[in-house]
Amino acid sequence: MGKQLILGAIRAIVGGLFIFSGLIKVNDPVGTAIKLEEYFDVFSYDIAPFFDALKGVALPLAVFLVVAEVVLGVMVLVGWRIKTAVYLLLAMILFFTFLTFYSAYFNKVTDCGCFGDAIKLTPWESFYKDIILLVFIGILFLFRNSLVSNLATWAMVSVTASSLASLALSITAIRNLPFIDFRAFKAGVNISEAMQPSAPLEYAYVMKLGDKTVTLDQYPSGDEYEFIEMNLKNPEALPKITDFAVWNEEGDFTEEILQGQKLLILVSNLQKMSSANLDEISKLIQDALGGGLDVKFLCASSEEEVQQLIRDMSWNIGYYLADATVVKTIIRANPGLVVLNDGTVMAKYHHNNTPNIGEVNRLLSR
Repeated sequence: MGKQLILGAIRAIVGGLFIFSGLIKVNDPVGTAIKLEEYFDVFSYDIAPFFDALKGVALPLAVFLVVAEVVLGVMVLVGWRIKTAVYLLLAMILFFTFLTFYSAYFNKVTDCGCFGDAIKLTPWESFYKDIILLVFIGILFLFRNSLVSNLATWAMVSVTASSLASLALSITAIRNLPFIDFRAFKAGVNISEAMQPSAPLEYAYVMKLGDKTVTLDQYPSGDEYEFIEMNLKNPEALPKITDFAVWNEEGDFTEEILQGQKLLILVSNLQKMSSANLDEISKLIQDALGGGLDVKFLCASSEEEVQQLIRDMSWNIGYYLADATVVKTIIRANPGLVVLNDGTVMAKYHHNNTPNIGEVNRLLSR
């Protein structure tokens, strides 16, 4: 009886964590795909060149992984084909443990994306979390013959429903935007303010005084102290946005883009940009310019490519360049649209949901 209680508790922990992790990533499968691309890029240099080819299937692989997390978590909780679930969970956690160890030990990918953008873990924190899960799943594997499968119809329906629901949510998030935006550029954020510390930064200074090591709140003036290191005491006060910058051949325009009312058209990669709704975007640009609204094109491709697209589309708008990672962080669409009011993100749109000028004006009149 005691063994079954322990195994039941472990099943609840493992199943709950996998469902929680999967649902967060179901909310933003594009973000998971971006993280997989980072891993494949690193592996293509460090392990074998064939990993580079996997970047082309990062999105469907991301959908498969996030749906599998939810489904396997449900299978463990309800006990449906429990042994099969344990085998698959063991394979998955071994894969994740390898990824997080590689990230931590070689400092290659600084955020594993285990819980999407909702909960940020350091590489070593991610690895330790996976080690704990590996121990729990290992226990379930060792005692797999003591686990009784639940073949009841309701259990099968629960697993089937979770599969279909998580797949449907993933596809919806890809074709639109994440249901919940956990990123620093979410609607309501003032980018200018987020680029500043939320409070004065406080440091602790570790010094050597003779044979002793002391920690001081102020940097000492005496020559008898030898500096060792400086540690930030309130890291929560650090700027939430540290890498936002835009420029073009004329110079840096980061401050200018955060002033006044603007409609931004964002593209993270021109070669992969969807052309499905460019007519709607062109009409919105024309209407916005006709109403006196400043419209800018923000892209992570080369200046020549950007200029060529603007000429081909007959868009009479200026453009800025930006880092691809920043553009992908701002919006999970290629292209996407952002409405700014003095640096505050009023709204973000997938190109499938291109707004009309009336909607944009209502946002800016608030």
